[in-house]
Amino acid sequence: MTRTAPDTFRVAFQTTAGDFVLEARREWAPRGVDRFYNLIREGFFDGVRFFRVIDGFMAQFGISGDPKVAAAWREARIADDPVEASNTRGRVSFATGGPGTRTTQLFINYGDNSRLDEMGFSPIGEVVEGMDVVDALHSGYGEGAPRGRGPDQGRIQQEGNAYLESAFPDLDWIRRAEIVEPD
Repeated sequence: MTRTAPDTFRVAFQTTAGDFVLEARREWAPRGVDRFYNLIREGFFDGVRFFRVIDGFMAQFGISGDPKVAAAWREARIADDPVEASNTRGRVSFATGGPGTRTTQLFINYGDNSRLDEMGFSPIGEVVEGMDVVDALHSGYGEGAPRGRGPDQGRIQQEGNAYLESAFPDLDWIRRAEIVEPD
């Protein structure tokens, strides 16, 4: 899980809402892109839910639906990358809980969220095909608990997809994510 990613590569996401393609750019965030590349190569995102979708803001994903896998990655942090690109519509960044806390969670920006740049959210790439699919992801649950009525991230970590399927059945999810270019 430590391979260096190509300078650029594309990932096809097959989701319950349709398909989209993300292009990762190592020059923007080398550590983040390397982590993303290795997670994709290992099939980490297959079966993962879009658990936090906020209209006009972003769609977040990246907690494994298998509690054992989620536990293995919970503390597998990567160092921050300097912000080289802005969090504008379609750009994808790792979520953080503060400096040095990136693990496996990512979000896709729905609008101009450039205010996140100064907070250290470093985009790793952008959606280059199918942004309409990303726009269509189920957003009916809103913000997560405890501030909203959406999924509780702690419970996702502990109970996985079983919790999400029973309490939040309308969430969209990733059927498969694979590198399509370069092969």
